[in-house]
Amino acid sequence: MVYKFEVYILLFFIYAVGGWLIEVVGKLIEKRKFINRGFLIGPYCPIYGTGAILITLLLQKYINDPIALFVMGVIICSILEYLTSYLMEKIFHARWWDYSRYAFNINGRICLNTMIPFGLLGLFIMYISNPFFFSIIEKLSANMLNIVCIILMFIFITDNIISFRIISNVHITSKNIKDNTEEITGEILEELTEKVKEILEKKSILHRRLIHAFPEMKMRIKKRIKNKLA
Repeated sequence: MVYKFEVYILLFFIYAVGGWLIEVVGKLIEKRKFINRGFLIGPYCPIYGTGAILITLLLQKYINDPIALFVMGVIICSILEYLTSYLMEKIFHARWWDYSRYAFNINGRICLNTMIPFGLLGLFIMYISNPFFFSIIEKLSANMLNIVCIILMFIFITDNIISFRIISNVHITSKNIKDNTEEITGEILEELTEKVKEILEKKSILHRRLIHAFPEMKMRIKKRIKNKLA
C-alpha cells in the first residue's frame, strides 16, 4: 500500500527516535550511565529512520518470503551504513564509528556483528512495527498530520544546522592549535589532543554533549592533528 508523503515523514521520525533509544540503552548497559547518542542534538538517529523507510518502500514485494526479506534487509542497511560513514567522514573529517577491531568488517565501516541485526530489524519492521504504526498514523486527520510533520521538519532542519556548526568547530579548533605550534613531539601531541578536547568542552553544553556521545572523539582529534603533521 502506498501512503501519503507525510506518513513516511512521521514514520521516519518514529524509527529515528526508536534508533536513538536503542543506542542510549546500549550505552547505558555498557557504560552504566546515560549518554545522549547520535550526531544530532535531539533524541533521534536519522540513519535508523532512513533505513526503516528504505526497508518499507523497497522490500514490500518480499513480504511473503522471510528469507529474502532478511537478506535484502542486510544488504540495504549495510549499504546505507557504509555510505553514511563514508559521507560523514568526507564532510566532517571524522569517523563516527569504527568496526576495525571486529572480524569480517569492511574498511571498519560495517561488520558482520551489525549486518545480521539489520536483517532481523527488517523482519521486525515489516511484520510487526509497521502494521502497528500505520494503524495509529491512519487515525490522524490530514491537518493534524501536516502540522506534526511541519513542526518535526522545522526542528530537524534547525538541529542539523546547529550540529553542523558544532562539528565544524572540532576541525577548526584542532587546525588552529596545530598551526600555532611550531614543533610537535609525541608528548606534546597528547597535550594538544587534551587541549582541543578541553576547548570544545568549554564552548557550550552542546559541544560537551558531542564529546560525551562519542568517547572515541579524542582518538579522532589526535589522528587529525597527527595527519596534519605529515
